[in-house]
Amino acid sequence: MFYIKQFIYGFLSTMGFSIIFNTSRESISKSSLNGAIGWIIYIVLTDTLDSSVIAAFFGALSVGILGELFARFFKKPATIFIIPGIVPLVPGSGMYYTMLAITEKRFIEAADLGSETLFIAASIASALIVSISIGKLLRTSNFKKLNKKKKNF
Repeated sequence: MFYIKQFIYGFLSTMGFSIIFNTSRESISKSSLNGAIGWIIYIVLTDTLDSSVIAAFFGALSVGILGELFARFFKKPATIFIIPGIVPLVPGSGMYYTMLAITEKRFIEAADLGSETLFIAASIASALIVSISIGKLLRTSNFKKLNKKKKNF
């Protein structure tokens, strides 16, 4: 039941950001599904691995790969599916609690929270780089195959 609620929360939050980012109507549900799947992967891995950095990496990797696949199947730019899907993974609470610890002069806790927040943000960025690189690699290899077939005619 917990994971079903989390899936719904991830879906709705991604849907809200899809609307804010002016995603087309037919793409809102697809990007929302992408964000919900990434959020569930993040939640499950956080519970099993006790590492939010690794969980954020794999959650963002799934959002990136699914975004690339959706872009290919639905003939839309991948950013339509990836950017709203990443928003639930962004460590906003970590940034907030880091700043709160700084203002309350708890500097050691602020350093701990801030470094974890930076690592999560870096893992999200790294996962997106990997997924976009995989998508680009697949597109260029398929393009080369198509050009070889055309030359044979």
